[in-house]
Amino acid sequence: MAGIIDTIKLAGTLVLALPAALAGLELAVVRGKPLYGGLLLALAIGLVVIQHRLTTPSDLPELAVKRLGSAVTANEETEADGDEN
Repeated sequence: MAGIIDTIKLAGTLVLALPAALAGLELAVVRGKPLYGGLLLALAIGLVVIQHRLTTPSDLPELAVKRLGSAVTANEETEADGDEN
């Protein structure tokens, strides 16, 4: 589930990626330069993919809390299963 911060980050990335993608489409389709157009489209796609997959130092505390939460939840589930017997 994506939070509001992730949505804002995606919107910021799209502000940079969409003009590059539109310029790439124009170069490839209208002006007949498919190499340059394809490079710009690849750049736009790369920006979005890297932003989505890249872990930055500011993301580390959030990842640590998620792992800790999943470890505690898994531990509680195994204890609950052991109490039933």
